[in-house]
Amino acid sequence: MIPGIVLITFYFAFPVLLIYLTHISKFCSKIGAVVMAYAIGMLLGNIGIFPKQSQTFRELLASSTSLPRDQVNELFQQGIITETDVIANNIASLQDLIMTLVIPLAIPLLLFSLDIKRWLKLVKKALLSLVLAMLSLIIVIFSGYFLLHHGLAEAWKVAGLLVGIYTGGTPNLAAISTALEVNPNIFILTHTYDMMLGAVCLIFFMTAAQRLLNSFLPSFRENAHIPANELSLSSQQMDNYQGMLTRKGVPQLLKALGISVLIFAVAGGLSLLVAPSAQMVVAILTITTLGLLFSSIKKINRIEKTFQLGMYFIIVFSLVIASMSDLRSMFQIEFLNLFLYVALAVYGSMIIHVILSRIFKVDTDTTIITMTALTFSPPFVPVVAGALKNKEVIISGLTVGILGYAFGNYVGVAIAFFLKGF
Repeated sequence: MIPGIVLITFYFAFPVLLIYLTHISKFCSKIGAVVMAYAIGMLLGNIGIFPKQSQTFRELLASSTSLPRDQVNELFQQGIITETDVIANNIASLQDLIMTLVIPLAIPLLLFSLDIKRWLKLVKKALLSLVLAMLSLIIVIFSGYFLLHHGLAEAWKVAGLLVGIYTGGTPNLAAISTALEVNPNIFILTHTYDMMLGAVCLIFFMTAAQRLLNSFLPSFRENAHIPANELSLSSQQMDNYQGMLTRKGVPQLLKALGISVLIFAVAGGLSLLVAPSAQMVVAILTITTLGLLFSSIKKINRIEKTFQLGMYFIIVFSLVIASMSDLRSMFQIEFLNLFLYVALAVYGSMIIHVILSRIFKVDTDTTIITMTALTFSPPFVPVVAGALKNKEVIISGLTVGILGYAFGNYVGVAIAFFLKGF
């Protein structure tokens, strides 16, 4: 068993090493700390270091990744689950806790140094990209349903799930699954295929997507009317972590971190006032709003390296989420049509979205960040923005993601019941 303190130390210390490597190695600098964290996390998650949950336990988990300790102990005493399941659940609980903490802390830190006036010039393109993404998704959901529903159990429910997961990620997936009373096996397989196919997309977004799409979409600089030298300077500053631990830098960053903790606490408190299905929306919306409000205060906006501190937490998140992956489950294809439907939703919608972006002249970075926000949910927006070396699109991505959270459940349930009639 991996002691909790060892795992926590690894998750928070290893990103420091990755950042250091990007400063001393040109090769590592080109790859980026986020991509390296994601790759190493996936490697660690699939070489047997972390115990894997049994199929029985995964069915009990349904829409979550872990269960309360007392409930797990009771299931173990009854002989329903094994000791390996208990250990795996404890590790998953710790991983969930870290992810729950780092993203709400990261988002305000990433926003503190941003220029709101510049973002207001970009919001129209972001909303246009959101509309194009939704149109692309609806096209593939309907076409996929009529192509594959004869060989797929509860196909109309799967259609609803796919709309939810590609407008708000796992929270919407879980909410729609509950609303439609989806069979646990269908839910688990849909979620598994989505995570594995989505992992390929995420790696693509963080590596080759920008260079490839720039060949036939406008570049972000062209659409945002930002001089090339200014954008280049901003990209270099994003990756510069030097000077964070100086006598002057540490107190200032602790102040920024304290404000971020305060924002997290306020958002968490407000989220408890609404229904569980709406808590994520309220929390992200509150954190983003307060982060933007504090960024308008000059003393906070001028604190150096707040963006880099936020990116450190994003690297921690990338390492944790990647280490939770299970590539072996990708090849346990029990329902071929379900796999094909998820693949069509993932890749088909993205291809159509890129084509529409070319027609409507939406730039590469906005297109990528929109797909990220909808496919992977807002927490992944800073991850990809960091890989794109473009912090200007973070607010646009968070805005799109929040809107996806807000209406994704309604659209998913509505489309599911509409298709049920065919």
